[in-house]
Amino acid sequence: MKAITIKQPWATLIALGEKKFETRSWQTKHRGPLAIHAGQSVDKGACEDIEIKLALKKHGITSYKELPTGSVVATAVIVECHKVIKDWCEFGVAETDKGSKIEGDEYWFGYYDEDCFAWELADVQALGEPVPAKGQLSLWNWEQ
Repeated sequence: MKAITIKQPWATLIALGEKKFETRSWQTKHRGPLAIHAGQSVDKGACEDIEIKLALKKHGITSYKELPTGSVVATAVIVECHKVIKDWCEFGVAETDKGSKIEGDEYWFGYYDEDCFAWELADVQALGEPVPAKGQLSLWNWEQ
């Protein structure tokens, strides 16, 4: 299965169903299953952002120390790769080449600079227990 390593807290936000787009500076042609791997590092500052803090708290996570690292935390399906064509940061809205508008918490959980890409995820399944794995850059193959 293809996998992507994502810094915390974003990997957990995906696993919890709070984040449905993964933003990258590069596009992918891959469509289909994807393992969500939580990297070794945690962006502690992001964990203090009010939107992220509230989303995590809703699921009983009150500290960045509770976030799993170095493990696969969920699986998902990449259904589309959108190119961001307009970032209305002052309004918290991004427009994509596919006619989608990304807004609300979803906007604040990603980086929607113009010419970046938003990978649309569906069918997210959190794993009951994180599965230890060594991450890599770009897309990589995860052997369960």
